[in-house]
Amino acid sequence: MADVPVDSVASVPVAIVGAGPAGLMLAHLLGRAGVEAVAVDTRTRREIETTQRAGILEADVVRDLVETGVSDRVLRDGAEHEGIEVRSAGLPHRIDFKELVGASTWLYPQTDVFADLADARERDGGTVHFGIRDTEVLDVATDAPRVRYTAPDGTRHELRARYVVGADGSRSMCRDLVPEDHRVRYGTEYPFAWFGILAEAPASAPELVYARSAHGFALISRRTESVQRMYFQCAPDESAAAWSDDRIWETLQARVAGEDGFRLEEGPITEKTVLRFRSFVQEPMRWGSLLLAGDAAHTVPPTGARGLNLALHDVKVLADVLPRALGGAGGSALAEYEPRALQRVWRAQNFSYWMTRLLHTAPGASAFDLRRQAGELDNVVGTRAGRTYLAEQYTGWPTPTR
Repeated sequence: MADVPVDSVASVPVAIVGAGPAGLMLAHLLGRAGVEAVAVDTRTRREIETTQRAGILEADVVRDLVETGVSDRVLRDGAEHEGIEVRSAGLPHRIDFKELVGASTWLYPQTDVFADLADARERDGGTVHFGIRDTEVLDVATDAPRVRYTAPDGTRHELRARYVVGADGSRSMCRDLVPEDHRVRYGTEYPFAWFGILAEAPASAPELVYARSAHGFALISRRTESVQRMYFQCAPDESAAAWSDDRIWETLQARVAGEDGFRLEEGPITEKTVLRFRSFVQEPMRWGSLLLAGDAAHTVPPTGARGLNLALHDVKVLADVLPRALGGAGGSALAEYEPRALQRVWRAQNFSYWMTRLLHTAPGASAFDLRRQAGELDNVVGTRAGRTYLAEQYTGWPTPTR
């Protein structure tokens, strides 16, 4: 639609395609640095706010949300978790983050992170266009890229930018703008998925519970004090509709059962989903005047709780390099982005892959595979070095500095 006349043209230093948490956090940080940015998204604000996602935040991310003036609601409504419980063969093992590495994580839903950021953009007078369509990103190999889109009222608009950031998620159209012969895509598909539920019930445990048993993997989390989120390993082609509530609870109870008599609090199940996942990275994360961030450049399985944290660290680096690039440093500043971001990305890929393989049972696993896997898990939970490694990886690493 590039030859269709537009109704308005606006110039802006940075155009952001994607107004989820990553896109809005970047716009917020750039605004604090005096750089105007406009974010656009094909989804409506309500669609983003009602798409349930996990929400385990690193302490550094929580600090950034509070100290940069997004909101302190995470401190009031979120829950600080100083560790997790790993249940292996029916025995509980607590991984004490505070004691091992002096860090913690926060349980705070991604939808709430988004709402805080969207409210902050409105408060600060930032420009965000939700519910657009027919998005085109043009001329990214030049110094004058453009973003064209159709507004909800049917009018056609063009943003003329110096830089475009593709933060448009795991189905990114921006990543495809890097020419095929100049990009490399790394990834792997997993032969299993998660069956996820939301249940109206009290919390079963004060912190997250990861369980691996002869019955399979389960993860016990929570949404609020009265709404719980839980998952168990299933086949990728599993039908959520085929499972009754009784069958779901029976499966979950069997996977967390142990010598300590631990049982889950049960209640009405309000949502059932099957979540497939993969590991993926596209390099380069920069092409011409286009920079990729978050799920547009990389995705991880949810086991290690890295996805949202990675995206927010990407934009933290971008918020450092883009003002300097616009201020005259140009390509020398932008050249810092990819190595600083990718160091963390590949660490997270390794950890997420390792933790996923550690806790899940692969289809067709032999008796040797299962016993070896149990030995590896015992090495993790049964030694201080193993527990420290898990705690350090789970709570994250400082954003690389220039």
